[in-house]
Amino acid sequence: MANDSNKNRDFATRLIHFGAEIDKFTGASSVPIYQASTFHHFSLDESLEYDYSRSGNPTRQALEDYIASLEGGTRGFAFASGMAAISAAFMLLSAGDHVICTEDVYGGTYRLLTMILNRMNIETTFVDMTDLDKVKAALKPNTKAVFLETPSNPTLKITDIKEVADWAKSHDLLTMLDNTFMTPYHQRPIEQGVDIVLHSATKFLGGHSDLLAGLAVVANDSLGRRLKQIQNGLGTVLGVHDSWLLMRGMKTLQARMEASEKSARRLADWLSKHPDIEAVYYPGLPNHPRREVHEKQSRGYGAVVSFDVGSGERAKQVLSRVQIPLVAVSLGAVESILSYPATMSHAAMPREVRLQRGITDGLVRYSVGLEHIDDIIADLEQALHQK
Repeated sequence: MANDSNKNRDFATRLIHFGAEIDKFTGASSVPIYQASTFHHFSLDESLEYDYSRSGNPTRQALEDYIASLEGGTRGFAFASGMAAISAAFMLLSAGDHVICTEDVYGGTYRLLTMILNRMNIETTFVDMTDLDKVKAALKPNTKAVFLETPSNPTLKITDIKEVADWAKSHDLLTMLDNTFMTPYHQRPIEQGVDIVLHSATKFLGGHSDLLAGLAVVANDSLGRRLKQIQNGLGTVLGVHDSWLLMRGMKTLQARMEASEKSARRLADWLSKHPDIEAVYYPGLPNHPRREVHEKQSRGYGAVVSFDVGSGERAKQVLSRVQIPLVAVSLGAVESILSYPATMSHAAMPREVRLQRGITDGLVRYSVGLEHIDDIIADLEQALHQK
């Protein structure tokens, strides 16, 4: 674990000096990859820190300590994917429980709640969390948890984290928040009162489109013990090679986020003035709803810009003509990625539900990478202008 003095250092320093950056046995400048499934018991009378890699592995442990330190939690957990992390968090609930969830949540989370957990008698109410009264109105006698996503995916709606967390605590509800878009560089929900922070680390934390991973961080030791039991019981742990790759990617998180956000702000401004764009969603725009709430709880606006080109046909034309971004389902990489939520990230959401939540047929989501912003804009310009 990182030493106490590291807590007072700047985030950029803590990304590099996180407590396991130097191997204590050899002095190696990188966390070793412990490619071992099991560990020798030198004595049956002594307890071991590691006995089987599903239960614990030194490489994965370094990563878990790393994300716990960055998020300001007591314990971190690494999973095989973002959905594995979210699924594990929901396994804290029991049959008969009820969840209040952000209405325009990531499609994978929606699918988990409506197609899998509902079969286990876990009920969900989806609400517009920009309105606390609607959150309060969703409370039931069997409500046990609140799941937040802010900014939401893909319409980037802003929820007041502290406001919802304080209300949830007053009713003894567990709060979980997907922090994939903002990362701990921009936003640390545990400091706002959230119990569990979740990441699809495949995205900005990994940053290079070369791994699949999920992370969870808990606010207290009690939750940590419970989630550890679930992680070990389910066995959906992250492998050691991906743990090592993820740590390598996280070291450049701040540099990548700063560069991508700078370009995203320019892109959003350009799109907002473009005659062929019907709507632009980006927290950094002056007219973005609840921008002031976002600024209160985040240090930046992120690198994801969503915009509506008017129709599904027009969206497909743009997606077929762009040359710089990957047209893909992911986000948060060094290369720009352009996605079509209707058939990609939110394909599991019925069309009528999707439209009700503002995820139109013309909506596309641009995750801005590290290419030069002038090239990104020129590329989109040509894609939009061709008829």
